[in-house]
Amino acid sequence: MTQVALVTGAAQGLGKSIAEQLLAAGYRVVISDRSLESAQATAAELDATGERVLALKLDVSSKADFEAALAAVVEQWGTLHVVVNNAAMTMTTPVMQISPEEFDRVVSINQRGTFVGCQVFGSYLATQGYGRIVNMASLAGQNGGTATGAHYAASKGAIITLTKIFAKELAASGVTVNAIAPGPIESPAVRAAVPPERLKTLIEAIPVKQLGNAAFIGKLIVQLASEDAYFTTGATWDVNGGIFMR
Repeated sequence: MTQVALVTGAAQGLGKSIAEQLLAAGYRVVISDRSLESAQATAAELDATGERVLALKLDVSSKADFEAALAAVVEQWGTLHVVVNNAAMTMTTPVMQISPEEFDRVVSINQRGTFVGCQVFGSYLATQGYGRIVNMASLAGQNGGTATGAHYAASKGAIITLTKIFAKELAASGVTVNAIAPGPIESPAVRAAVPPERLKTLIEAIPVKQLGNAAFIGKLIVQLASEDAYFTTGATWDVNGGIFMR
């Protein structure tokens, strides 16, 4: 049976790369994004036949959107096996200038969005007795951030903790929950967050002297999503070029 994977924030950037790798590995893939039009455009680009992709609107700040997306996937393909909580808001406002409203906005997308995704999809997967959840954390959540804002770093640190919490909760039901913590990746988000003059300095500070590869992140997710990855749960996988070593 062809397995079904859903990726949040999949219309562009890293989410799109993740969706591409899942498709290449044989999955049916749900391209979800807060913009339905963007999700539909990406779905058409990745699979012109439409047989192995489904575009859905999913604003991760809304629990109702998660529930509606789950219902739509089950209606379309009968089941769901893999979830990648990827959607995020990246902001670089200096810590002393972050307003409470801006802090709440970033946390509601990054931290609460991942929490609700694990809760809604995790509950469904547990009833099925099988599932794989991968949460996108960040190096910023481990070292406090180098180019991103404090709200982004704090939310990504919380995702690492949430991953452990849901891993414990769902393990006995056949559902694994892991996180990936990328360092700076060659992506539109990194290019937008770091001015060109700072980017060169940032790359020089990376031990391997280059940005990460988004396709590799997708391939790692494919590995964590496989059936034989049952013994890996609650872990955070570091992909940061040697910036942070444990």
